Amino acid sequence: MTLATDRPIPIVRARGIGKRFGGTVALDGVDLDVYPAEVHAVVGENGAGKSTLMKILGGAITDYTGQLYVNGEPVRFSGPRDAEHAGISIIYQELNLVEHLSAAANIFLGRELRRGWGLLDDRRMEQEAAQVFAQLGAEIDPSIEVSHLRVGDQQLVEIARALSLKTAVLIMDEPTSALSEAEVEKLFRVIRELKSKGVAILYISHKMAEVFAIADRITVLRDGHHIRTMRRAETTPEEVVSLMVGRQIASLHFDEPRSPGEPLLEVEHFTVPMPRANGRPWVNDVTFTLRRGEILGVAGLLGAGRTELLEGLFGATPVRPIGEVRLDGRVLEIRSPLDAMKEGIAFVAEDRKRQGLFPELSVGENITMAALRQLAQLGVVPAARERTTAEGVARELSIKYAGLDAPVTSLSGGNQQKCILARWLLTKPRVLLLDEPTRGIDVGAKAEIYVLMDQLARRGLGIIMTSSELPELLSVCDRILVLCEGEKTAEFSREEATEEKIMAAATNLLRQEV
Repeated sequence: MTLATDRPIPIVRARGIGKRFGGTVALDGVDLDVYPAEVHAVVGENGAGKSTLMKILGGAITDYTGQLYVNGEPVRFSGPRDAEHAGISIIYQELNLVEHLSAAANIFLGRELRRGWGLLDDRRMEQEAAQVFAQLGAEIDPSIEVSHLRVGDQQLVEIARALSLKTAVLIMDEPTSALSEAEVEKLFRVIRELKSKGVAILYISHKMAEVFAIADRITVLRDGHHIRTMRRAETTPEEVVSLMVGRQIASLHFDEPRSPGEPLLEVEHFTVPMPRANGRPWVNDVTFTLRRGEILGVAGLLGAGRTELLEGLFGATPVRPIGEVRLDGRVLEIRSPLDAMKEGIAFVAEDRKRQGLFPELSVGENITMAALRQLAQLGVVPAARERTTAEGVARELSIKYAGLDAPVTSLSGGNQQKCILARWLLTKPRVLLLDEPTRGIDVGAKAEIYVLMDQLARRGLGIIMTSSELPELLSVCDRILVLCEGEKTAEFSREEATEEKIMAAATNLLRQEV
């Protein structure tokens, strides 16, 4: 008797995959099956091995144990090009673009279209890139240099490049980390269309709402091990989170309310006069106050001016802001980030790869970089003192690393972010500016950062944070300021704020123009 089954053969099958980085076990005997016409979510805390497994599937890591099969045949990729030829492409969590090239040139990088005499056919590449952007619903000029795009649009270029390959297996590693809600919905429509055409999507995300909105099956990794694979309809977000962390994580609530003190940072008529495409400045005439021991949230849609507001306060905009900034009543003259640091202002940027990390340096060197002046004795930084300092703050923030001498690039995204936070905390700031501080960080690490922020605020530090996740702002912040196209449209106390009120304020100017 023959047993019939309608289950297709896996496009990709991974068996017993293992990988070590020095003494750190990244993967240990992991199995995974990827079937056509499905969205398969892979979830786990930072450091669980998700990105390492995806890099093996995508050909970026070639020295591993175990066996990969594509369409039933054993394979051993020698690089990403081999994987692409086998029908597997990957969009990494950290952007991987050539910034001085155009969006179209990035999409066709390594497989450029040519015309007579071998010359590049820029016009045809731009036309085909425009078609892919149209499919994504992205309003991006294919000829624009990528360095001129914000992070969200750069992410869309990455997605467009992968879609243009007409791949059989598309790996998406945190693809929505810098996208607005509207852009996420557009991406989901594209994913569903690809799925209907038989494409398999491997979807890595820390956002349970996304996973349960788009995934057919969910695989949980923890500490490099395969914990369980289940159908989405047969589990719950709470069960998945519990499997990810090996413990229950309760919803974050600070039962004891904070009591912000007197005004710490006063910002009046603050304008960042860099013009948008429509001629408006990125930040226009914004006034607010940050109190001692307060966490102030900044909400708004992509392009609202949240990042530019923080960059302006830190002296990191190409054009010097206009307006008055006072710290403890004293007017500040901030012409550069160095001026801001001297005044006790610290800034954790949204894009940790380009603006936060020193990738060529070690974990310890990345942590102590901003505090070398304080650690120096007679102009020399004692190695023992630097090491002890780095170990102390790393322990306080629960950073997982093989050793202080390990490359910072060997850490997971969440632990890299903790290194950046540790660096700035060593400067003993009075005002901490956090731009999307939990972007690309798993639920466990997020909870740790929330608790750290709460502890810092209770010690009197003033914190301004931006976030694209409204539940995050509502859980963590004492007040929420809302921007729309660079202008302040509302300000809510914690008690007043709701997602509906924030979204109404975030779209206020757009509605007036209709």
